[in-house]
Amino acid sequence: MVGGSHHFYNMPAIVRTEFALALNQVATERGIDPEVVLETIKAAILAAFRKDYGSQDLEELSVTIDPNTGEAKVIKEKKDITPPGFGRIATQTAKQVILQRIREAEKKAIISDFVTKVGTITNGMVLRFDGPNVIVDIGRAEGVMPPQEQIPNEHYRLNQRLTFYLEGIKQTMRGEEVIVSRAHKGLILGLFAREVPEVANSAVVIKVIAREPGNRTKIAVSSTQSGVDPVGSCVGQKGVRVQSVINELGGLEKIDIVQWSEDIKFFIQSALAPAKDIDIITNDKKNSAQAFVPDDQLSLAIGREGQNVRLAAKLTGWKIDIIGKSEAVKVKTSAKIPEKVKKVKKTAKKAAKTPAASKK
Repeated sequence: MVGGSHHFYNMPAIVRTEFALALNQVATERGIDPEVVLETIKAAILAAFRKDYGSQDLEELSVTIDPNTGEAKVIKEKKDITPPGFGRIATQTAKQVILQRIREAEKKAIISDFVTKVGTITNGMVLRFDGPNVIVDIGRAEGVMPPQEQIPNEHYRLNQRLTFYLEGIKQTMRGEEVIVSRAHKGLILGLFAREVPEVANSAVVIKVIAREPGNRTKIAVSSTQSGVDPVGSCVGQKGVRVQSVINELGGLEKIDIVQWSEDIKFFIQSALAPAKDIDIITNDKKNSAQAFVPDDQLSLAIGREGQNVRLAAKLTGWKIDIIGKSEAVKVKTSAKIPEKVKKVKKTAKKAAKTPAASKK
């Protein structure tokens, strides 16, 4: 019995210490001023008092809290008017405020940690669906993938593990949220950096990415080290590296890897791959080019619904007009016709002036 009573009499001390410890934890570990926490607790206790005990002359009421014991008193005109049994409500309220503050501080720390990771890729798992948004578990936080960041023809399911691009931190009605993406071209860059050591160590640089998510992507690559083949490095032996990236995109997206060049004619030719044997005429002032393509390569150069030439234009930053080589021949021929007509007319005039010629 003596042992039992010893523990009983020490209980209030334990409770008091718990309050002080909790306040300390919030203040030091979470970087919040203890005074601010105490003021928040006072406001919450006053709100609880109003709710349970009516709203009599509330502007005259105030709350005091002992920072060591956590004991709260409601004061009116310098008199303690704390109702019997209100201490339990006050303690519960204080606990909720402290826990909420800890959660807020933790979220803030997590968000500031993710700020440094924006622009990188991360593994995640589909947790749930919130309307059109996909909520993703990305470790210490949840990421939100809005519709415009989803690959159009990709279907998401619960517990599905995928790679996501950390696009940024956005202020929403629910506070700050980590926005993740599967449609951003940064996902392509991150996946190649993960699959291709030469990209990871900057021996190969991905200069430009043009992407239509879920359909097709073109990347232009160059090498910073002699003897390193940038296209070959990204494709990998038997296409194993580029295939790994395609698999990460659900096998839905075709990826063209082309050689980047400062020579715009060569770059446009490369960008129009898989079409070959293309002649380029450029207009530097207009940043436009005419691409003369063999007839059998026309459909490849244009692509389905114009996709190939559209992505090539995005990749190079130049407007590209595709012209079939046989069409070009017709254009050139028709341009010469007036010249021939002139010659015929001249001969006719000469003949008219020379009677001897006409007799012959």
